[in-house]
Amino acid sequence: MKSKAIFYHAGCPVCQEAEQNVANALDPNRYDVEIVHLGQDRASLPKAEAAGVKSVPALVLDGQPYHINFGADLSALN
Repeated sequence: MKSKAIFYHAGCPVCQEAEQNVANALDPNRYDVEIVHLGQDRASLPKAEAAGVKSVPALVLDGQPYHINFGADLSALN
């Protein structure tokens, strides 16, 4: 069974680079990857916060958030 991976970003250059280098590097045989652009999909902000995301870009694997570099604090997206 595949695990769930959610990559949250805001569309900034740091986020776009992280998406290319991190989210696209995940093994598609092991992970169903969902890419969420919080700058365009603000309705997903509460879901990201509930998953423990504090800043973007961030990757949530099996419910565990991993913050990658520092692009923007979630509060800047509200």
